[in-house]
Amino acid sequence: MKILVLNGPNINFLGIREPQIYGSQTYQNLIDKISAYCKEKSVDVSFFQSNHEGALVDAIQQAYFDKVDGIVFNPAAYTHTSIAILDAVKAVSIPTVEVHISRVEARDDFRQISYIRQVAIETITGKGFDGYLEAIDVLLNQNESKN
Repeated sequence: MKILVLNGPNINFLGIREPQIYGSQTYQNLIDKISAYCKEKSVDVSFFQSNHEGALVDAIQQAYFDKVDGIVFNPAAYTHTSIAILDAVKAVSIPTVEVHISRVEARDDFRQISYIRQVAIETITGKGFDGYLEAIDVLLNQNESKN
């Protein structure tokens, strides 16, 4: 199985940005944790992070051409603002799991809106880095049930 782990703005600043919310682990720690888990599960994983909406749309579209089986996606702030990202996920029809490190539903009022949730097969919030691993399991289970 081939999975793309996609992260939006400021995720590259994990460990620096608001450690009281996101913890002290870095983005590299996140990549290392997911890579080890995917190796154990025999999953081909790739990573992409951008602070730019268009670059994320391009990565989603490229996933279609790369024959990616599933996307684990933390759109970060674009969760609440980006119809372009919603449309890109709709266009490619690749099963996508929405992931958030924090419990966004317990935060600011504006964070209650998630455009990506309309097309995500599942949403995982508030489980820290382990939420990404859970999202991978969701995609693996869905892939097994298809076969």
